[in-house]
Amino acid sequence: MTLLGATEIRALAERLDVSPTKKWGQNFVHDANTVRKIVTAAKLHDGETVVEVGPGLGSLTLGLLEQGHPVTAIEIDPRLAAELPATAETHGVTADMLTVIQADALTVTELPDAPTAVVANLPYNVSVPVLIHLLETFPTIRRVLVMVQAEVGHRIAADPGSKVYGVPSVKAAWWGDWNVEGTVSRRVFWPEPNVDSVLVGMTAHATPGDETLRRRTFAIADAAFGQRRKTLRQALSAIAVSTTAAADLCEAAGIDSGARGEQLTLTQFVALASVPS
Repeated sequence: MTLLGATEIRALAERLDVSPTKKWGQNFVHDANTVRKIVTAAKLHDGETVVEVGPGLGSLTLGLLEQGHPVTAIEIDPRLAAELPATAETHGVTADMLTVIQADALTVTELPDAPTAVVANLPYNVSVPVLIHLLETFPTIRRVLVMVQAEVGHRIAADPGSKVYGVPSVKAAWWGDWNVEGTVSRRVFWPEPNVDSVLVGMTAHATPGDETLRRRTFAIADAAFGQRRKTLRQALSAIAVSTTAAADLCEAAGIDSGARGEQLTLTQFVALASVPS
């Protein structure tokens, strides 16, 4: 299969009267080698169906289809969503291999089949919210590989104690183990962004608890990092009602109330959330 190149990308955009917008975080990949690199790095099972968010003009979509992976594509731009099946057909893809859902990925709560894999060039402005929403909504997801802004990717995959460790790191870790799995040159995009990109990937593990515990854990993480420079005794005072109650919460969980959120592992946040209220 011939994948989309720079000339075809620009011709498609011109025909559809599409000007890439920051509003929807549109930066289209026009390099076939990069697309194939992403598909290979995803390490998908043979014939595994993939959810792709923000397929745009179809560069990565075609790369996934080329390797025999049916794609469920979620595209917010109605012009791009309407054109994608025609692009796939032009490149020899049968209709049963591609399903297009025209919607904001943050509002999608149902898919044709229970998804197991997400591979995407995520819109930079909503990459973390989209990831968290998909993982919250579809617990069957076992593998993720997404292209995101480098700063965001390193934050998602960060370990406790890192300067970039924060709420996204804690929340993402609930579902799996995350790593930065590659870099992507800004020169393979049109328009060329003013930031670097990375591939960040997840391999799922058993979650630490049920939905109630997850929500409690996330609320505590939000509070702990909401005042990053403050100790847990101070940062958790609002959620625990007072600094004294926050200190008691930490003591019950076996955690130093003088520590800061950036020092805590997911397991420790779960321990805090598990203390009976």
